[in-house]
Amino acid sequence: QLQLVESGGGLVQTGDSLRLSCAASGSTFSSYTMGWFRQAPGKEREFVTAITWGGGSTYYADSVKGRFTCSRDNAKNTVYLQMNSLKPEDTAVYYCARNSRPHYIGTYSSGNEYNYWGQGTQVTVSS
Repeated sequence: QLQLVESGGGLVQTGDSLRLSCAASGSTFSSYTMGWFRQAPGKEREFVTAITWGGGSTYYADSVKGRFTCSRDNAKNTVYLQMNSLKPEDTAVYYCARNSRPHYIGTYSSGNEYNYWGQGTQVTVSS
């Protein structure tokens, strides 16, 4: 059973940076695309970014493109989300997730493609 644990969230000011981490344990990590999603209060969960199993390709939501960077270290079973130039609208609980199929090539922005989720970490950006 895979376990995903996010960390690194917190309260920051507009323009600040944060680095989230997602540590995986208990099952295969390196063969799967990993995604980050977020959910703000009163809003639906939305896609943030995804990184393919080898780290060779990354995909970003338009709202974070150019500000966020996703990376992974398969030796450490960890995926990272570097968030720069944070805005109040980035305030949300951030979740990492593992894609349901190894070496999957297809749509990465749908939460339905992921079957393991972390518990989330809160990011709050004050104006």
